[in-house]
Amino acid sequence: MNFIVFDLEFNQDFSSYKEILRNKSLYPFEIIQIGAVKLDSNFELIETFNKYIKPTMYSNISSFITELTGITNDTLKNEKKFHEVFESFVKFIGTDDAILCTWGLSDVKELYKNAEFYELNIDLLPKLFINIQPYFSKYIGLSSKKLVKLRTAVEFLNIDIEDDFHNALNDALYTAEILKRIYSPLIHPKVYNPNFNRSLQPTKKEKIDYEGLFKQFYKMYGRDMSEEEKQIIKLAYLMGKTRQFIK
Repeated sequence: MNFIVFDLEFNQDFSSYKEILRNKSLYPFEIIQIGAVKLDSNFELIETFNKYIKPTMYSNISSFITELTGITNDTLKNEKKFHEVFESFVKFIGTDDAILCTWGLSDVKELYKNAEFYELNIDLLPKLFINIQPYFSKYIGLSSKKLVKLRTAVEFLNIDIEDDFHNALNDALYTAEILKRIYSPLIHPKVYNPNFNRSLQPTKKEKIDYEGLFKQFYKMYGRDMSEEEKQIIKLAYLMGKTRQFIK
């Protein structure tokens, strides 16, 4: 049995959403980097995986994502597309029993959703996963619902910080170190069901009051927002709702 500790970086830029995809279901979070660490059952490092991905949904990397991750349009222009990187990632995982491990549940969800969006075979992915984040909260005496950032956990455990956060491979390496230090028999893998939420009854679609949001920024800064600033505010608000950057 191997542990596949992985992390993803995403992009979202509505201004560059390609018209060819308008008839498909909107999928706003496109994976642009997969970083992973393979550990054996004794938590010894077997190998690492680090691939950037050329986007096909959004033609532009948003300034917010570039500032956060350092990834630019030039970083990705010569990289392989998602279906090729997905195939490489599946080979990296291997044929042995494996457990996916992440810091937060969103990376597992987004991996499956991207694979489904591009009509790839999700059965090739391991079914078992461990979300390490709530287990760390329990480890330090907090409620499992009281989630902390990855950097906070790294600093708490006195793990050496040698590389930047918000890089998929670096974050996977940090997460692997945390797993090594807090693992116990009480940590049980769960089966991930990508169809779970689809069985829920549809809820009323929320409509975001962007004008009200912009007015709030006007009150805070005493000036109107430019169109570019409004796009950044919209993006940050939507990404915040997904909690995908909770570490």
